[in-house]
Amino acid sequence: MDQTDIALLNRLQADARITNVALAESAHLSPAPCLRRVRDLETSGVIRGYVTLLDPEAVGLDISMFIQVSLEKQVGSALRVFEETIDSYPEVMECYLMTGDSDYLLRVVAPDLKALQSFIVDRLARIPHVSNIRSSMTLKQVKYKTALPIELA
Repeated sequence: MDQTDIALLNRLQADARITNVALAESAHLSPAPCLRRVRDLETSGVIRGYVTLLDPEAVGLDISMFIQVSLEKQVGSALRVFEETIDSYPEVMECYLMTGDSDYLLRVVAPDLKALQSFIVDRLARIPHVSNIRSSMTLKQVKYKTALPIELA
């Protein structure tokens, strides 16, 4: 990647709906080379996709929770079962395999405490090999961003 690619990526991270003409102007390119570069970035996997970011509260998801999950043993089959199951739960927004005190860290959204309780008790706790669940509810989102801080190395 060169400085032009980084300029394109930074602009797209700020506004993925920008037209190719406006994107080209912002990177001091003509439209055809700009489009070619963006397609190359998509093909190479640097650009994984385009999304619309929603306000969780505006769509009725008022509860946001971080949940630490420990498994009985961190063996391949247990990890695979857990990850495949978690992947099927739409309320799990993020899932990370961790070092430290817990095996996984989840970020979960729910409309209310009753739904969150149901998720934890009826679904999460019933995944095979789960041994411990610790949760922390968010009070306020202080910072949230999706744009990665990229620059030329």
